Amino acid sequence: MPAFSDSREATLNRRLTSAKIVIAGGFGVGKTTAVEAISEIPAIRTESWMTAAAAQIDRLDPGIDKVTTTVAMDFGRVTIDDSLVLYLFGTPGQPRFWPMWDDLVRGAVGAVVLVDTNNLENSFAAVNYFENDATVPWIVCVNPFHGIQTHELSAVREALTLPPHIPLIAADVRDPRNVARALLTVVDHATERRSVLQETTTCARS
Repeated sequence: MPAFSDSREATLNRRLTSAKIVIAGGFGVGKTTAVEAISEIPAIRTESWMTAAAAQIDRLDPGIDKVTTTVAMDFGRVTIDDSLVLYLFGTPGQPRFWPMWDDLVRGAVGAVVLVDTNNLENSFAAVNYFENDATVPWIVCVNPFHGIQTHELSAVREALTLPPHIPLIAADVRDPRNVARALLTVVDHATERRSVLQETTTCARS
């Protein structure tokens, strides 16, 4: 009985922590796929059909099998363990929706920037945003479409001119395990960055 009571008390005293993570990137890099792959609830999608009538606003790319585009955000939730729940917010990729990113990023502990090396130029704006206009910790994740990684990570880092302290990984976001690894990389990076900032602040006050 005492052992059961101790265990129950420990469970009741354990505080559940939640965190917001943003999944960003250009058009068609796999943001919606990533959220849907790992979300333990039916992912909320705000997608709209792309038509020829919108061709002057939204880029229609015949090179990829994509006929819809996110017009607000994707939303999902995943429980990492009994002490951490992550809420996932996928950004819209079309340029006309970029002003929404500030609102989606607000309050996030970190962000994953997805990259498609077949259309690397579509990632420049997202990388630039998190490097210059946002304050959240972020990582870059190369999504190897069709399971094929066409470029070495070192070449991707050079092409995107990523600073050395920004984590760069490769993960097929169709696989929930890969998405989980990317999310944990963000959490670890955010935790490490917070520790560094706290240490720097303490030293400055000394």
